Amino acid sequence: MLTGKHIVIMGGDARQLEIIRKLSTLDGKISMVGFEQLDDGFVGATKKQIDEVDFQSVDAILLPVSGTGQQGEVETIFSNEGIKLTQEILKKTPDHCVVYTGITNDYLNQTVKSANRRLVKLLERDDIAIYNSIPTVEGTIMMAIQHTDITIHSSKVVVIGFGRVGMSVARTFAALGADVRVGARNSSHIARITEMGLKPFHTSKLIDQVSDVDICINTIPTLIVSADVIAQMPTNSLIIDLASKPGGTDFRYAEKRGIKALLAPGLPGIVAPKTAGQILANVLAELLKDQDKK
Repeated sequence: MLTGKHIVIMGGDARQLEIIRKLSTLDGKISMVGFEQLDDGFVGATKKQIDEVDFQSVDAILLPVSGTGQQGEVETIFSNEGIKLTQEILKKTPDHCVVYTGITNDYLNQTVKSANRRLVKLLERDDIAIYNSIPTVEGTIMMAIQHTDITIHSSKVVVIGFGRVGMSVARTFAALGADVRVGARNSSHIARITEMGLKPFHTSKLIDQVSDVDICINTIPTLIVSADVIAQMPTNSLIIDLASKPGGTDFRYAEKRGIKALLAPGLPGIVAPKTAGQILANVLAELLKDQDKK
């Protein structure tokens, strides 16, 4: 249980509602900042303006998966009011207060460090990333169907990157009957790709793998689907970039060539916000219970 813990949930999307629901049932005291347009009520959770929160009693601050902007702004779909997480706010919190976010940036890292608080990056956890790969794959399939005029079965698919998302994407598209080639750098990944019955290649040879590609799916958050690579693609191919913003694709050149290229980070929150929220909620509940042990 979370009895006696004061948790501030700041901004976010529909995923946050599942988190609020879960933490409320565990008897946590929840302050919801950036939810004034939300009609639903939750037992044990109270809507507040940011200046109404007693941060001196806060044990944890939960940011959206997107974290903050470079000026501390926090996104929320349930409010028109601007919300910012600042160093001044964090310094009001007790020393043991922990900030939880999905991803981070220079601003958030520096702000939390300057306030001498702990930052937990949820999407860097293997458990959340692996669970999240399930709705990510389903969303990728949806996009592939919507934006092509061919079946996935028998299509030529190139997957770039063999991390937690890349592995799930490659396996699922292969199970649907696609001819899947997977690019990786790590020799152990190359071996695993081979063991799975897929066709491996080193990412440095990507340019040699795309001349007949129907669907190119990137998971690497650095520019890898470059203009040189795109120049070798058929004009009717589709690029789906699952990497975090700004992605790993030269979108300007893809548009110039007439190739449809879609940046699709955060698919779990788009295609399955309830499931994605439950994934985060279950892990957060355990982290918050264990917080006093750190």
